[in-house]
Amino acid sequence: MASSASYADLTSNGLWKNNAALVQLLGLCPLLAVSGTVVNALGLGLATIFVLVCSNTAVSMIRNVVSDAVRLPAFVMIIASFTTCIKLLMQAYAYELYEILGIFIPLIVTNCAILGRADAFAAKNPVLPSMYDGFIMGLGFALVLVLLGAMRELVGTGALFGDMNLLFGAAAAQWKIEVFSDYPGFIVAIVPPGAFLFTGLLIAMKNIIDARLKEREEARKEKPVAGSKRVRVTGTIK
Repeated sequence: MASSASYADLTSNGLWKNNAALVQLLGLCPLLAVSGTVVNALGLGLATIFVLVCSNTAVSMIRNVVSDAVRLPAFVMIIASFTTCIKLLMQAYAYELYEILGIFIPLIVTNCAILGRADAFAAKNPVLPSMYDGFIMGLGFALVLVLLGAMRELVGTGALFGDMNLLFGAAAAQWKIEVFSDYPGFIVAIVPPGAFLFTGLLIAMKNIIDARLKEREEARKEKPVAGSKRVRVTGTIK
């Protein structure tokens, strides 16, 4: 992406056109592993946003100082530092959720979406656009995570927003919504195979929407202009 990209372009790319999960297909390991419930997906999504924003900002600040020979190792060290910060914060304030997410918090270091944005955008752009790019790319990834978690939790358990107290404290214990009463449960939805099924469904839905939007745009361009047209003729007509 060029350094002249506008904030509108960054927003469109991060949330839809170049979404890390649905288009680039990056970070699928945590996406599929911990998106069984909304609270798990939201916890990992917020952690990813934090690391993306902070790492993009730091990489942009040192972009003119670090040589190409040590660029990627430096980026990995920066990402690892902020991943450690979010890990310690979750251990301090959301320990039970941290225990559930387990190894997938440290694995943020190896998330290709984060390293990719650092190398492709933050290393070539000023601080503010890089910070915004990190936020909007992280937000796009987190929204897919939460949507996937909501679909799997609803189909798998018949409820939504269970165990939200793990992230928001005791006050959120009553946030659970029983959408279907006496629901027997659908275990496939909340196990790893279900993650593949629902992720494929989301990607298919996005492709269908993109195809419809493209057809509508092409039809609008080809639509003839109503009314008569004046044609100027020069020269001699025989």
